[in-house]
Amino acid sequence: MKIKLIIFLIGIIPISVRKLIAFFIAKLFYYLSLKHRLIAIHNLMRSFPDKSLEEIIGIAKESYLSVALVLVEFYDIPSLNKDNLNQLLTIRGLDNYTNACNEGKGVLLFGAHFGNWEIGNAALAILTRPLSFVYRILDSRLLEGIITTVRASCGNTSLPKENAMRQMIRLLKQDNTISILIDQNVAWYGGVFVDFFGRKACTTSGLALLAMHTQAPVLPFFTSRLPDGKYLLEIGGKVEIISSENHEADILINTQNFTKIIEEHIRQYPEQWFWVHQRWKTKLCQVKQRG
Repeated sequence: MKIKLIIFLIGIIPISVRKLIAFFIAKLFYYLSLKHRLIAIHNLMRSFPDKSLEEIIGIAKESYLSVALVLVEFYDIPSLNKDNLNQLLTIRGLDNYTNACNEGKGVLLFGAHFGNWEIGNAALAILTRPLSFVYRILDSRLLEGIITTVRASCGNTSLPKENAMRQMIRLLKQDNTISILIDQNVAWYGGVFVDFFGRKACTTSGLALLAMHTQAPVLPFFTSRLPDGKYLLEIGGKVEIISSENHEADILINTQNFTKIIEEHIRQYPEQWFWVHQRWKTKLCQVKQRG
């Protein structure tokens, strides 16, 4: 009851006011945390060596604002429906998704902490069918309750990523859709190193393993924020999955292909990605030393 009351009270605040709050939150966090500000600027400088420092700082600031907007717009999700969704979002490539659903093997959607992935998940559930979103459980029980409740308002379920492989295989066998974000750093034992903006980034191998094991179609999925504040939900075509007798090589190639698609999309709208994340924290040299 308390969680639903919080969601309701925040939701009735006009979105214009919430966006103003998001602007101040972004400014506050950008200037208060020198460590995270430097991480964002360093990541951007390494990823876009041709851009000036002024451009880099501008993208970093916009990146903070993008995350803040995800937070304040999150509370609009319970009020979304088929009648008002077109006021917020345009969808492109829906036929790619419906064709994948018709295969009857379940569907794997992948994307990044980019634009507003939460609204994208909600919109797809409203327009087609609910999905399971793979995520990391939050430390705060209150925030955890709020987030899972909001996601459930449109039928989506939150699937904790810890030890989730068996459950994901089961869901796919039952012809369900799984949405997973694969753009964050993982420990050396949980992924493979692939090229991402010219540097080796340790990336989860879970999506490749699932795709190879279940033969479920894999589609890229991005929700980009447009200049007018609305969103463009894009669902790409089915990604070819490499499957040969060399299992380890196939995992690496497939993960690289997924990551390349994510990088290409981020390059279009760099200000909408989460640059403050330590994406390249796990180093390949550390793995070699352990070996």
